[in-house]
Amino acid sequence: MRRSYRYVGPAELKAAVRPGSGGRRIGSAADFDGWVAGRSAAELAEPFTFVVGADGVLLLAPRRSEHVACAGGRPVLSAGEISFAREAGRWVVGDVSNHSTGYCPDVSSWPSVAQALDRAGVGRPSGFTHEVVFRRCPGCQEHNIVREGDFVCVFCGGDLPAQWNVDPLTESAGS
Repeated sequence: MRRSYRYVGPAELKAAVRPGSGGRRIGSAADFDGWVAGRSAAELAEPFTFVVGADGVLLLAPRRSEHVACAGGRPVLSAGEISFAREAGRWVVGDVSNHSTGYCPDVSSWPSVAQALDRAGVGRPSGFTHEVVFRRCPGCQEHNIVREGDFVCVFCGGDLPAQWNVDPLTESAGS
């Protein structure tokens, strides 16, 4: 079973999501080839916003897009930023992170990203190249990014749990 992540960011960002505003669905190598062919060198020089939808399909949007817009407001299996490069005549992931303060996915969401990239025919690393550890403070309820293994809330100084706890109401999705 894979964890599904609900949007936990500012409500006004989710309220601004409009039907059809989601990211570009990349469900196959042909989808990726078509998408990447339409990108300029300048676009490809920057990372893109990505989510893996609850159906396991990769969705891509320009970097400055909100993850919740890329996902069409729906729950995701992972979210973050991703860059692509050409290597030995094929497309590969340059960097990939789970950095999404709207969904705060756990680093354990990597298998969903790996499967979506494999489906898209894109070479990938064995895990996130930059892992972001998210926790919700049990005391003040603020979302935190844990840096350098220091599990202390930056807002109130309280201890943060060792296990992911950002959204206690998350659901599990079938694998």
